[in-house]
Amino acid sequence: MQATALSFKPMLRSLGRHRLAMFGLAVLALVTGLAIFAPWLTPHDPNNIDIVVRMKPPGFTAADGRFFPLGTDSLGRDVLARIIFGSRISLSVGLAAVLIAGTIGTLLGVLAGFFGGALDDIIMRWADIQLAFPFILLAISILAVLGPGVEKLVIVLGISQWMQYSRLARAQTMALREYEFVVASRSVGASNLALIFRHILPNIMGPVIVIASFSVASTIITEASLSYLGLGVPPSVPTWGAMLSDGRSFIERAPWLCLYPGLAIGFTVLGVNVVGDWLRDFLDPNLKNIL
Repeated sequence: MQATALSFKPMLRSLGRHRLAMFGLAVLALVTGLAIFAPWLTPHDPNNIDIVVRMKPPGFTAADGRFFPLGTDSLGRDVLARIIFGSRISLSVGLAAVLIAGTIGTLLGVLAGFFGGALDDIIMRWADIQLAFPFILLAISILAVLGPGVEKLVIVLGISQWMQYSRLARAQTMALREYEFVVASRSVGASNLALIFRHILPNIMGPVIVIASFSVASTIITEASLSYLGLGVPPSVPTWGAMLSDGRSFIERAPWLCLYPGLAIGFTVLGVNVVGDWLRDFLDPNLKNIL
């Protein structure tokens, strides 16, 4: 068994047979494009307050010619502009938090599985203790002390989700360290560092990538939940969760205030999940029985 690079031709063939994955990638490409080109895709400032045009329905055109395809909120801000700019927060927080959690968890899991002994006991007991606390409650408690902020939110979400990566990486490493190619490399004088980075890590990245793809979706939902509670990012930063929170008081009078950010969250999470489902089948079909 050797670490092998992903081949794009089999991946494209597999993707062509997975219609839902193609839909998911299209959704993610759209959301990513919105996040990158947000300043050029909307003529309105997402934070521009204009009480004169507050609570206007989708398709409203103001007296000065301004057009609001998705209407305005309770402060007269353009709903479409806030949704487009909100995609930046959802994607950046989701990807950054998963990157932090995946890096920390994978490295700790590999060390625990490779060396075992006291190091394994310390890392796994730490993971068990943290898993004993409800994740959302832990995040709320930390953010309530630290206060809102994008950087704080990313750090909190990152250090609160490393456990699943460590447990997976530990199990994979404990199996791989007994394989012939690892034993042979050790017998010819390969150092522990070389064994870990040349043989162990490359061979466990498939399952780790699968777990990370599903974690992005759950992290986006968590960010929206925390923003909904007012603990995510500052009120001046447009986020989908904050838009839901602002619109709940006007849901009977102006249902579009909750409808459009809710659809944005739903389609983004759906896209990430179906792409993760395809990655699971492509990278390691055996994971289908345990995830």
